Amino acid sequence: MTVHQQAAEVRAFAQYLRNLAALLDPGQGWYGVFRARDPEGMRACFDGSEVPPWDVVESLLQDLAAVRGTEFAARESVRAAELCAASAAAHDRRPGGRQALADRLGVMLQEQSYAARRLSAAGADEETGTAAAWARDDHARATARCAELRDRLAAVERTVPGPRRPDTPGAPAGPAPGKKRGKPRGARFAGLETGGDTEAGPLPSGVPVLPAPSSAVPRGARFGGAPAGAGAALGAPQATTIPDLTARRAADDAVRLLLRLRAEGRSGEAHAVLCEAAVWPAGHLPVLAVALHEAGLGPDWATLLWEVSSLPPAGLAAAAGALAAAGRDEDCGQLLRQGVARPAGEIADAVLALDRAGLEPEARALLGAFVRVRTPQDAARIAEGGPRHLVPRLLAAARDVSAAREWDLVHALRVAGIAVP
Repeated sequence: MTVHQQAAEVRAFAQYLRNLAALLDPGQGWYGVFRARDPEGMRACFDGSEVPPWDVVESLLQDLAAVRGTEFAARESVRAAELCAASAAAHDRRPGGRQALADRLGVMLQEQSYAARRLSAAGADEETGTAAAWARDDHARATARCAELRDRLAAVERTVPGPRRPDTPGAPAGPAPGKKRGKPRGARFAGLETGGDTEAGPLPSGVPVLPAPSSAVPRGARFGGAPAGAGAALGAPQATTIPDLTARRAADDAVRLLLRLRAEGRSGEAHAVLCEAAVWPAGHLPVLAVALHEAGLGPDWATLLWEVSSLPPAGLAAAAGALAAAGRDEDCGQLLRQGVARPAGEIADAVLALDRAGLEPEARALLGAFVRVRTPQDAARIAEGGPRHLVPRLLAAARDVSAAREWDLVHALRVAGIAVP
């Protein structure tokens, strides 16, 4: 790939991000947080000199969902992922790109450790819930970014022939002894409070912490890149046995907090409350939906559904099952449509999880939504390595869209070497 082509990919993603930001309120949501904590990094992101980590892009898409609706944001997330990947690859293939990734990973590993120490210290003091919330968010972001940087390093290693250098195996040396690093700059650090000898940037107003009814690792847009099994083990969704009274009490607490935050104009903190609620047991969701709508917080329910759509496949399947069992078919369909932005392999896992839970109509709806908005090539990837019965189900879903879409999928399956019945 030529330097000119690389520059074109970088420019395309930078322009996309500028267009995305133009739709957002610069003083609200995660965009407002990023601008407050790392304005230089965001500018570098917009002018193409840096590629933002995916968790930052997902957070901006979450803000977009609040402005333009969740379905619009779900469609945009597919395009954003393609442009982000192309831009990152172009950056990484530049001279010195491999070493830059290794250095960046070393710094991010330090930030991950620093956030873990902050979280541990905050957990020892009951009056530091706000500090714990930000430490937890920083740790989740740093963990996701370490994983992302390792993947990018591995991709560079595959494309650059020759022996491995000792400083780039995925866990590089940190700084040389005696050498101080300045505060990390660039959009890759947006949203993190940095540690070390440098002065940390100002924290936004406190993010409240709800007593989550489960011990699941937080997920959601800002946690993009976390391990797929973080929220729930892959397998059949587990039916919740939490009493309704517990779910109602948690829902009432959340609603009271959201009403106060909305009245005070603290939308970023309200968003964090919804992110915490997204990892509650699946059976809590219908109860929370009722409580939010009764309080006039319908838009917050839409935002919560978007966050739930980011859960690992088993978590998504469990949430869809809980909503369907409660008779909230429209919400269940909305959740599944939003989930189609995830990789094809995760869609296959979610379909199988829904099947194991006896939710065949929901599995069919998920496949239908996927083939409707994604390319035939993406749909063919669902069948790669999956059970053979996924192929006729994919074809049936494509047939429901149109005969042309079915034929395009048949062609994509054959090109991929997958037998078509």
